[in-house]
Order: sequence, then structure tokens, then C-alpha cells
Amino acid sequence: MHIEPGVVDGAKMAFAYATAAGAAGYTAKLALQDLKTHNVGSFAVRTVLAAAGTFIFFEVLPHFPVGISEVHFILGTTLFLLMGAAPAALGLAVGLLIQGAFFAPSDLPMYFVNVTTLLVPLFAISALAHRLIPKGKAYVDLAYSDVFKLSVMYQGWVVAWVAFWAFYGQGMGADTWQSVWTFGVAYMLVVIIEPIADLAVLAGAKAVRDRKLSGLFTRRLYSAT
Repeated sequence: MHIEPGVVDGAKMAFAYATAAGAAGYTAKLALQDLKTHNVGSFAVRTVLAAAGTFIFFEVLPHFPVGISEVHFILGTTLFLLMGAAPAALGLAVGLLIQGAFFAPSDLPMYFVNVTTLLVPLFAISALAHRLIPKGKAYVDLAYSDVFKLSVMYQGWVVAWVAFWAFYGQGMGADTWQSVWTFGVAYMLVVIIEPIADLAVLAGAKAVRDRKLSGLFTRRLYSAT
């Protein structure tokens, strides 16, 4: 999902700054909501864990250049289900920044573009989860179909944002269409893997439900609302 330097540049970067600022504002709103049901210590720990996970997903797990961008196993749905929306959003932003600052400095000019690509899909699945998942069901009790819908939405929004940045920055030429199409087809294959990973992680969380680790995760993981 990385947009490479040069795809969006010049005056067009102003829109990236605006979308990233909007994402930051919405993350702050989610953080305030989270702190109504969690203490500051739990919020901080979940944010650190999400950032560490993001760094591992980006830098350690396999990633491949395809078309206009790269295919990564972001596992954004996993972070959301375990940590909650706000810590997952902050973790994605911080993890991406660490990866860029220390391992891929050439990506830093595109930070605001890429952080938008990560966070807006997360906000979308957070909204979907409120509608899709009954209030009486904890996340550890989700079925494959529930997780699959969340994953499809997350990956679909990532592809949509990558396509937007490509067309916004490079125009609607045939080469751009081909690059976006190639990336989109490759990236949506991740949907086959991520729901399985999500369910495996949820099964592990369910197994340690009674070991007083609740502070490491969002309350909704174990408790219905």
C-alpha cells in the first residue's frame, strides 16, 4: 500500500496533508471515546503493541512491489479487533513513521499519503463493526463470515485509496490504469489470508481469556457491550 515518492507531489500534496489532519482529528475523537471505558495505562500499552505489530507487518513479513505500489500484510482488522480503533490507528501511524524514519527514509515524503491510506479504511471497519456485530457478542466469538466482511472492507478501502492517489497524482493514462489494476488484483488476494489470521489470533485470545490479560486488549474483545 506504499505510494512511492513522485506519484503525488508539488501542490497536490496539500490534499494529503488535509486528509491526514482529518484522520488525526478523528483518531483523537476515538481516543476520547476509548478512554471512557479504559484507563490511560491500558490505552498506552495497546498503542505500543499496535505500533510494534505494524512495524513487524511492514518490515518483517513478506512484501512485494506490484503495479503502482507494494503488497503488505497490514493485518489492520487484527489490530482493530485486539486493540480497539484508536490504539490501532495510532499504532498504524507510529509504526509507519518508525519504519520510514529508520528503515525506508525515501518513503517519508509520502508519509501523509500513506497514513491516510491506512487510517481511513480502519475508520470504515470500525463503523461497520458497530452495525455488523451485535452488542451481545464479544469479538472473540465472531464467526469467519463476520471477520471476512471486515477484512474485505479494510482491504477494499486500501485499494481504493491507492487507486485514488495514483490517478490524482499521475492522471488517468493507460499505464496508470494498468498499474492500479495489477496492484488491486494482487492486493485483494490478501483477503484470503487475513481472515484466517484474524480468527487464529481471536482463538488465541479466547484461550487466555481468564489469565487477567484484559488490560492488554480492548474490552470489547472479551465483553459484549
